[in-house]
Amino acid sequence: MKYLNVLLIFAPVAILGRVLGWSPTLVFITSALAVIPAAGLLGQATEEIAVRTGPRVGGLLNATLGNAAELIITLFAIRAGLLELVKASITGSIIGNILLVMGLSILFGGIKNGTQRFDRTQAGANAVQLILSVLALMIPSLFFFAHTENTGPVEYLSIGTAIAMLVIYALGLVFAFRFINPEPALGHETQAEHHGGWPVRTTLLVLLGATVLIAVLSEVLVGSVEPMVANLGVSEFFIGIIIVPLVGNVAEHLVAVQTAIKNKMELSMAVSLGSSLQIALFVAPVLVFLSILLGNPMTLVFNQFEIIALFTGTLIAAFVAMDGESNWLEGAQLLALYVVLALAFFFLRTPTFH
Repeated sequence: MKYLNVLLIFAPVAILGRVLGWSPTLVFITSALAVIPAAGLLGQATEEIAVRTGPRVGGLLNATLGNAAELIITLFAIRAGLLELVKASITGSIIGNILLVMGLSILFGGIKNGTQRFDRTQAGANAVQLILSVLALMIPSLFFFAHTENTGPVEYLSIGTAIAMLVIYALGLVFAFRFINPEPALGHETQAEHHGGWPVRTTLLVLLGATVLIAVLSEVLVGSVEPMVANLGVSEFFIGIIIVPLVGNVAEHLVAVQTAIKNKMELSMAVSLGSSLQIALFVAPVLVFLSILLGNPMTLVFNQFEIIALFTGTLIAAFVAMDGESNWLEGAQLLALYVVLALAFFFLRTPTFH
């Protein structure tokens, strides 16, 4: 995916545009394009470190830094008070992984290889855990809609939900490290793909440089959201649902599609389902606490349409994953649902919940 690095040319353009006061739309587009390769480099550097530290520590690094780019973007959005954009990005990341990424992977993998098979036990377990995680995310919203006359407790419910989800996330890591074979076939594949990779010093420099660049570009991107929304009329909600998840995870999405084309469907399913799980169990709860520290407390209250999209998306993904095989038609169906949801989110004007 080195060809994505060409997009780094937009980084100085975005920064210069912010300084000189160029069109907010141009600044947003150039900063978003520049974040894509920076996020890819951050992910690659993380993988390089993971290979050198072994499967256990490496798995922990991948689990905690897998969505670092998107996390950085949302932190700047929280600081700017764009809480609806942040919550929309949580929804968009989950449905994007299980509908767009999984759909593209199954579609292109099926076209290239016909019916593909994978470990239904692992994929099914991930899918069920994702459904349970999404249900936990929905509970504060359902409480809010049922008790609109007294919304104060929803903040404490969101904090309690975040704590419970982080505990489950930590227990899942402990279970994986202690009770699952530390040298799975996937680990050997990863090491083989990274054989002869970057030196340690280069890896650390890339990791640091990419993080700093993403932070700078995120501030530029977030700073241009509100002026662009005013100029174009597109909703902040749509940007969070569709644009932010795509920008922060394009490199990871391409990996899932490429591995499916190579007929490594288990790895592809692990990327799409695993990334959604990380968003639900780790990123969303962490953002709740970070929002409190940043002085803009955020609750886990999503609007009704987000709830429907999350539940139906995860349910359909679970049905696809549980039979242990896939074909290109299932991929096309997942993509069709994503397109319909994206159109609906484009036209949706949502009230503000905090």
